Amino acid sequence: MSAAQRADARENRERIVEIAREAIASSGELRLNAVAKSAGVGQGTLYRHFPTREDLLAEVYRQEVEDLAALAPELLAASEPVEALSRWFDRIAEYARVKRGVFAALETAVWKGLSEESHGPLGDAITLLLDAGKAEGTIRPDIDARDLFILSGYLTRLDEDEWDSRARHLLDVLLQGVLSR
Repeated sequence: MSAAQRADARENRERIVEIAREAIASSGELRLNAVAKSAGVGQGTLYRHFPTREDLLAEVYRQEVEDLAALAPELLAASEPVEALSRWFDRIAEYARVKRGVFAALETAVWKGLSEESHGPLGDAITLLLDAGKAEGTIRPDIDARDLFILSGYLTRLDEDEWDSRARHLLDVLLQGVLSR
């Protein structure tokens, strides 16, 4: 396979994952034929990359975790710790919407494995953000990553019709709770 073919295959894969992510985030529904059509690829191309619907759902989730974990150091480089954490919470709201859709579509055994797999990188990202704020004195010293995992887990329980009115508001309440007084 030539370098151009490999690049084309990689671009197809990335486009398929992004289209699937958008479908899950907007409607919670994933129809493979619609994903292939929107990505501009044939069914065969989609199935070469993702032999099953579960494979595609798992990759969407893994990509979300990877993107979210990578965002923490970027935000800290550009903002003060509390602002970085607040902006990271903005992204958590998007992540939770996708996570809810992915987990609703996957069998229990698969989603439990994905959930456990995500705790390492996301725990590291949360710890980075919290430690920066603790060092600055703006984040409470008794807060840790596990606290935020537990408290932000409620986002997956929001109904779609209340998402826009509640998700960010609840994350703002959580942010206020971790600030030192």
